Amino acid sequence: MSEEQKEVQEVAEEVAQPVQEVAEVAEETVAVEEPKAKAPVKNASVPVENFDWSKFEDELDLYQGSKEEIAAEYDKTLNNVQIGEVVEGTVIALNKREVVVNIGYKSDGIIPITEFRYNPELAIGEKVEVYVESAEDKRGQLLLSHKKARQLRSWDRVNEALEKDEIIKGYIKCRTKGGMIVDVFGIEAFLPGSQIDVKPIRDYDIYVGKTMEFKVVKINQEFRNVVVSHKALIEAELEQQKAEIISKLEKGQILEGTVKNITSYGVFIDLGGVDGLIHITDLSWGRVNHPEEILALDQKLNVVILDFDDQKKRIALGLKQLTPHPWNALSEEFKVGDTVKGKVVVMADYGAFVEIAPGVEGLIHVSEMSWSQHLRSAQDFLKVGDEVEAKILTLDRDERKMSLGIKQLTPDPWAGIEARYPVGSQHTAKVRNFTNFGVFVEIEEGVDGLIHISDLSWTKKLKHPSEFTQIGADIDVVVLEIDVENRRLSLGHKQVEENPWNALESTYGVGTVHEGEITEVNDKGAIVVLPEGVEGFVPAKQLIKEDGTPAKVGEKLPFKVLEFSKGTKRILLSHTRIHDDSRRESEREERAGRAKEQSSTQSAVKKVNAAVEKTTLGDLAGLAELKAQMEDAVKPAKPAKAPKGEAKELKSELDAQEAIEEAKEATAEAEKAEE
Repeated sequence: MSEEQKEVQEVAEEVAQPVQEVAEVAEETVAVEEPKAKAPVKNASVPVENFDWSKFEDELDLYQGSKEEIAAEYDKTLNNVQIGEVVEGTVIALNKREVVVNIGYKSDGIIPITEFRYNPELAIGEKVEVYVESAEDKRGQLLLSHKKARQLRSWDRVNEALEKDEIIKGYIKCRTKGGMIVDVFGIEAFLPGSQIDVKPIRDYDIYVGKTMEFKVVKINQEFRNVVVSHKALIEAELEQQKAEIISKLEKGQILEGTVKNITSYGVFIDLGGVDGLIHITDLSWGRVNHPEEILALDQKLNVVILDFDDQKKRIALGLKQLTPHPWNALSEEFKVGDTVKGKVVVMADYGAFVEIAPGVEGLIHVSEMSWSQHLRSAQDFLKVGDEVEAKILTLDRDERKMSLGIKQLTPDPWAGIEARYPVGSQHTAKVRNFTNFGVFVEIEEGVDGLIHISDLSWTKKLKHPSEFTQIGADIDVVVLEIDVENRRLSLGHKQVEENPWNALESTYGVGTVHEGEITEVNDKGAIVVLPEGVEGFVPAKQLIKEDGTPAKVGEKLPFKVLEFSKGTKRILLSHTRIHDDSRRESEREERAGRAKEQSSTQSAVKKVNAAVEKTTLGDLAGLAELKAQMEDAVKPAKPAKAPKGEAKELKSELDAQEAIEEAKEATAEAEKAEE
């Protein structure tokens, strides 16, 4: 463009400005019936025929050509813009709030700088794409948008960046679950937390508001989701660095590193592009509960290379190997039998580990914590952090092992046991534990004894010791036997009292009857508690009551002693025998009464027989005569009736005969009963 043309353009712009202001006032004061058509605007300047050139006559005389030629020349300097079009413009000015962009139109567009926040390095003269929203607003201002221009072309740009593996810029807008939201070409893309950097990120917020370079790593075309990565940009470079570092590694080499991450099993160290792991067991010669006790994040330290793998690129590091092993520095003065002090660092059911020097530990087994023999756990005696004093029992410098004991600091309670607890002496003990065969009791700390189940009671038959006593209860005992070598005491409880079976023999003789309570019933019979606490056994068939039902637990009934054995401590009882004997006695008495009654009946019969004989001998002839008269009757159909006196005598005779027969039968039964 020539100098003359530039001057004409400047003059035309100055001329057009007041005309434009007048037009705006006219639009505000005059109602327009039809809306202004949003059509492409070409040379949207004030028409030449309507322009008042009289004010600029003197200036126009300086230029050659007509007014129409000047206007046409000015129109050539303007670009044709179309609403909704994306065009390229040049940044001609910017401040903290706005960016002025020239697209070659009669006026420049102003865009909020927030639309360029993804590009904080925006400078004057830089080419940017803009979207034409309007050729002019009420003030004649060109309306442009950079954000809309980016959005229209963003999807194509993102797909192109993925295909070409292109590095793009994005603005991190905010933090979200698992990562960050990044503005890329106007599209919100997701940046996973693991893809921000090669090292773990502890504070995501420090990245918010930053503009960084990314690579598009994944696109979901259906849902239009975009995933970007910053880590991918530096991984290739890191891989090269790793290969170079590993190629120079040697076992035993000491390197400087930075604590990158701390876990419960170890610490990851950044060696300058490659990571190594210090396992928790290689942090210190002493006991370490968690690596955080020794190291902190971002701490710089020296480490020694223990091992590495070229294939998997794993490096094992050590920290404690930089100092001598504490066992090697352990004083030669330590020997078995010495008393040492230490701190409990680890507890287990079987014992406690005590650190007597940094990295030098000894084990106190639970059996060496107390002279007591009953089962207990180490937690009953000690806890982590306790300061203890113990005696060295074993010491192996080659294996780096040491066993300690606490109970050895106190006298052995079994020393002089026979003098303190002679056989036959009586003492009070505490029940500590049960077994099927007896009760373990403690007479004093470290002195335990066993009461066999057969030595608990003279009279009770026990299936388990818990039926007789309970754990923690006091019980009187008598020392029966002492085994000093094996540290065993045989005790008895029933021996505290005299054997009651010597006196029971006279009380529970065979045939005696006693009242008892049924305490247990089984298939074979029942256990009955008799007076004085003695127990007897009743067979099942001897439990039947008088009404035919078996006796039940809890019933109190009379029982008859069938058998008494002092040697086997056995009493055999029966309830059925009691009512059987009572029934037999009743039957015996009934038979005796019947026999007596039958005897009196026989004497009466004899009297009747004598009377009958006297009355019938005198009447035999009369009876024969009467019979003959009856046989000689002429009309047998009408036999002659005997006189009333004779009939009575005949009836008496027949009754006497029947009485005689009954008496005979009664006599026979009586004789049979007596037999």
